[in-house]
Amino acid sequence: MSRRAARESALQVLFQIDIAKITFDTALAFVVKENKLNEKQAEFVRMLVQGVLQNLGSINKIINEVAIDWNLDRMAAVDRNILRIALHELCYSDEVPPNVAVNEAIEMGKKFSTPESGKFINGILGKVLANLEKYRKVESNAGV
Repeated sequence: MSRRAARESALQVLFQIDIAKITFDTALAFVVKENKLNEKQAEFVRMLVQGVLQNLGSINKIINEVAIDWNLDRMAAVDRNILRIALHELCYSDEVPPNVAVNEAIEMGKKFSTPESGKFINGILGKVLANLEKYRKVESNAGV
C-alpha cells in the first residue's frame, strides 16, 4: 500500500468518525476489512488517524484561523478531514516533506470532493506553509 492509499484509508476513518459519529476502533476495523489492509498497513493508518485525533483541537484551531469566512461546520466534510490529515503531517510529523503533504491533500481533494476542492485546500495549506513555524507542534487541545 502506498502512502497515498494509506492517507485515503485514513480519510475514510476520519470521515466516518466525523459524520457517523462512530468510534475510532469501529471505523478503523471497517476500513481495514473493506480495504483488505494487512497488519502493517493498518498500523500506519492507525498512527495517522490517532495523530489527527490527538491534535484535533489545535488542528481545528489552525483551520479556523486560516480559513477566513469559512467555519469548519460549513466546509465539506471530505475537505475538512483532508485538511486535518495534511495539517497533522505539516505541524506534528517530521516524516513527510511539507510540499508532499500539500500535494497529497490537493490530489485527495480532487479525487474525493469537488473540482474546486483542490484550489480550496491549496489556499488553506498555502497560508499555513507561509507561517509554518507559527503552527508547528502547537500545544494540542484534543477533541475541540
